[in-house]
Amino acid sequence: MKAKVCSLIVLLLTLGLSVSAFAFDPETFVYVGGAGGPQTLDPAAAYDTASGEIIHHVYDNLFTYIDGDLDKMGPMLATEVPTVENGLMSEDGRTIRVPIRQGVKFHDGSVLTAEDVKYTFIRGMLADPAGGPMWMFFEPLLGVQTMADVIAMAGGPSDFADINEVDPEILRKAYDLVDATIEVDGNDVIFKLVDPYPPFLNILAKGGSWASILNKDWMIANGAWDGNPDTWAKWYDQALEEMTLYDKANGTGPFKLDAWDKSGAQVLLSRFDDYWQGPAALKSAVIKNIPEFSTRLLMLRAGDADAIYVGQQDLPQVKAIPNVTVVEGLPQITNTVLFFSFTIPIEGNEDLVGSGKLDGNGIPSDFFADVNVRKAFAYSFDFDAYLNEVALGAGEIPKGPFPQSLPYVNQDQEYYYNDLEKATEYFKKAFDGEVWEKGFKVGIVYNTGNDARKTALEILEYNIERINPKFQVDVIGLEWATVLDRLRSASLPIFVMGWLADFPDTHNFAVPFMHSAGTFAGYCGQGLIDLAKEKFDGLIAAGIKATDPAEREKIYFELQKMYVDLAIGMPFMEATTHRVMRDWVQGFQYCPAYSAQYDLYNISKVQ
Repeated sequence: MKAKVCSLIVLLLTLGLSVSAFAFDPETFVYVGGAGGPQTLDPAAAYDTASGEIIHHVYDNLFTYIDGDLDKMGPMLATEVPTVENGLMSEDGRTIRVPIRQGVKFHDGSVLTAEDVKYTFIRGMLADPAGGPMWMFFEPLLGVQTMADVIAMAGGPSDFADINEVDPEILRKAYDLVDATIEVDGNDVIFKLVDPYPPFLNILAKGGSWASILNKDWMIANGAWDGNPDTWAKWYDQALEEMTLYDKANGTGPFKLDAWDKSGAQVLLSRFDDYWQGPAALKSAVIKNIPEFSTRLLMLRAGDADAIYVGQQDLPQVKAIPNVTVVEGLPQITNTVLFFSFTIPIEGNEDLVGSGKLDGNGIPSDFFADVNVRKAFAYSFDFDAYLNEVALGAGEIPKGPFPQSLPYVNQDQEYYYNDLEKATEYFKKAFDGEVWEKGFKVGIVYNTGNDARKTALEILEYNIERINPKFQVDVIGLEWATVLDRLRSASLPIFVMGWLADFPDTHNFAVPFMHSAGTFAGYCGQGLIDLAKEKFDGLIAAGIKATDPAEREKIYFELQKMYVDLAIGMPFMEATTHRVMRDWVQGFQYCPAYSAQYDLYNISKVQ
């Protein structure tokens, strides 16, 4: 790579190229990320920010945040925001009527209808891809977490291995339960909630890729669920690549999908001239992924990129570049967490678990099921060093799984800190002393291009290995797509991931981190799923149903304490964020709810 970089610098200097002479295109925006590309373009399945970034530009939602302010919700594909006062929401909050905007065109020229809106959500719930975002509709509309739960409600088995083995009559009853939650009344769509659910409108708002509105007829014509109540199981929990919208799109958003060039790690977008709010200033956009910061930096300097992803530790390098704008201190509702798998598969996973035994050359399947191991790892991490030397002070150390900017978070909760004596104490307790006597070897994974995560794991590696020479920790970089594939098979023993709020409520962190059907329970194995069913699920359900703020606070305080006491995971950073762009970029508007780094509809370029 050094040779390539040097060659590029020499080429630029030799040719004497300047930004103004060859690179400036006022109608095309180029953003170069570094942490990974999209995994799918299907709103029902996408649950990573790289996928959400593309969906953001291609689709619209029912509601939006005015000027990016999470406290100011406005209509988008709806014409009004439902409230009790305007009569669109019942007094108990369980019936919500949404009037749908007329005359809005999809990219194929067809016109939005209320039936499209209903199909969007019913199809998503029936598909319910594993580890996806559909829980956000099941919970408020049916009081459960998954389509499998609905099948159980209909009298079917709760643990079926193959949906084709479920009685067709049960499947039809399950469909009817889902279908009854959303009704079309003329040009209105009516949502029927099982209980009051304060953040429901936030779930439907812009930034939530899962609530992007689809075109029913186009979906059916392209092989998606045909709308028949008796055939939906054919499309249940398909592999991402088999889903209709894996790599194609037809939305109402300001940009159309031209191509997802997987080999070139880029997505090409073009302006939708019939966009209902008027055409964007930009004619086209390119969203690329290049893991090497040095390459991204050269592109920024040369003007080949209008904006790039820059890790916090690399920010000082770009601040000194002329004609570059750096916007810092942008608030986020997020945390970054070290996760432990409670049940690790051994076969085919030898690169990470070694021998699969506690013999000094690997780890057993239940290595992190021992709370002493988890606590030892937590006390081995240097939180202050990471905050000050890697994140350069841009954020704060967590107090548990819930970001401190949210309500119902105990700011006085005792938390872990770097203490190698305590780490030693817990390592000696683990597996009745066998861990200390025999040692272990484990591979811990980060996604290549994310140098901050790499450094976090190297801090952990350094501290653990100096506690006992028998302890071996290997930091391994994998491509983002590979990381996600191995997550879905729950095969990563220990890994780092960030969680950006789906909606601004403490509940949105309780479910993915602690519920048995939550995103990370699936990634962390059956051991965590069983523990969550026993200790967490009931409290989480009570937390979202509670209407008294004092009661909600009590419940979430208890969940926070349990998470920390049991060291379920190790949140280690609540970061602010930043953006780096050329100074010709105008119209940048930030919203903490957006996966998209730049809302391209508002962007223009003026040199």
